[in-house]
Amino acid sequence: MKLLTTREVSQELGLLEKEVIQLAQENKIPHFRIAGEFFRFKKEDILRVKPKIKKKHGMGENEIQLKNKAREFIYFNDFYIGSAIIILVLLWLIVKDFF
Repeated sequence: MKLLTTREVSQELGLLEKEVIQLAQENKIPHFRIAGEFFRFKKEDILRVKPKIKKKHGMGENEIQLKNKAREFIYFNDFYIGSAIIILVLLWLIVKDFF
């Protein structure tokens, strides 16, 4: 049986990883501790508590999917986004003296 990581659970529930950790620390979702430090979760347990978590956070399936897509886009493109911001700032610094 493969146990899920905090990141996998956060994607499944549409929550931030720190929110999943907080729920586990408060014993609101079933979990295991590996080496006394890392949380792991059974997929069956997560699927069982998912409706309750979604109801509490008031998110529908579409909102969760949109939130996950936005999070994944930023996660996989953070270097390019940061680089674009730096380039735009540098261009502004160069161009502002011409006007």
